[in-house]
Amino acid sequence: MKYIILNKPYEVLTQFTDETGRATLKDYVKVSGIYPVGRLDYDSEGLVLLTDDKTLQHRLSDPKFKIEKTYWVQVDGVPTNEALEELRRGVTIKGVKTAPAKARILEPEPQVWERSTPIRFRKNIPATWVEIKITQGMNRQVRRMTAAVGYPTLRLIRPAIGPLTIGDLQPGEYRELTPEEVTKLKSLTAGSTYTKPAHKKPTGGRHYDSRQNSSRPFRKPGK
Repeated sequence: MKYIILNKPYEVLTQFTDETGRATLKDYVKVSGIYPVGRLDYDSEGLVLLTDDKTLQHRLSDPKFKIEKTYWVQVDGVPTNEALEELRRGVTIKGVKTAPAKARILEPEPQVWERSTPIRFRKNIPATWVEIKITQGMNRQVRRMTAAVGYPTLRLIRPAIGPLTIGDLQPGEYRELTPEEVTKLKSLTAGSTYTKPAHKKPTGGRHYDSRQNSSRPFRKPGK
């Protein structure tokens, strides 16, 4: 099995083909037969996990497991305590309330690479880095959450998925996971989600008796 993490650059699609000629994972990852787990928006940056382990891919994408994803979000302005509390409680997006998030202002600011296209700066309005951790995967969720509390996102980086961190990878760089990292990743989805369904006792008809290796009529107790 192959397990790869990539630092996806800004304005790169989280897929391997694009009919319109935009940059894709194929321009950076030279490993065949692997696919991204989940997605990261075209205008977002950071950690993308790729694998050919279909079972793990499916489980990590299953909302039942509530895999925590960490985002560093540069927002327009300085969020108030009230705004941060609102993110922690959950905000309503198009009639749907998000699950509670972990949110805090990053102090000191994270040391990140320069983006290929610089964000816009306004002299009288500072930009603030906020760390947001969520377990959901709604479309453009983090951007919509910060906008909902009054602080639009200027830049968004995902430095971690569960125990995996981007480390020193620069935009466009990737590496294989260590065996220890793979074990930790699989442990996130260990559980009963894929257990066999409970056996239902027959209520009539024929019943297979393994002791006799034959079929015999099944009768309800008392009959």
